[in-house]
Amino acid sequence: MENRQQQQSQIRKKSEGKFKMKIFEDYFSEYQADMVSICLEYVNQNANYIYIYASCESGMIYGDCFFNIDGKVIERNALNEEANNAYRYDTSEDRQKMLLNIISEDIERIYKLCTKYKRKMPTEIKLVYDVKKNSLTANYVYENLWTDSDTKLGLDIFNEWFEEIKEKSCPIN
Repeated sequence: MENRQQQQSQIRKKSEGKFKMKIFEDYFSEYQADMVSICLEYVNQNANYIYIYASCESGMIYGDCFFNIDGKVIERNALNEEANNAYRYDTSEDRQKMLLNIISEDIERIYKLCTKYKRKMPTEIKLVYDVKKNSLTANYVYENLWTDSDTKLGLDIFNEWFEEIKEKSCPIN
């Protein structure tokens, strides 16, 4: 039954008498879109930009996200303290765990997809989603960034990116 469902899910639509099969890029995009979707849900569509960090090195997965809300770059756990709006976000520990679990599951799906299609797995994926324009930009790296280091972790790379974006978003005094 499960195999039949997998076969059926590979067939997306019938057009001009030909079946269109899902290909590697379709699945890859679908998993990235799922990460964006869960982040949008987390902020109840109330963000200007969503930044998603996904890393998979030497079998180790790390994923996280942060947001730009009204020009202010904010970590997922500090939305209520930092956002300059009246909206109250659910940043409970359970909700944050759910968010990070789904991001990690999508990273694992991308890893399995790359393995299945014999494609090189990016060690780092940085996604930037512009909510107003409904536009996604992705940056991929294929070299190890932290597993070969004695001092860096995926969290460190994520925090460096957060600080870089935060610095770029701050007005110059």
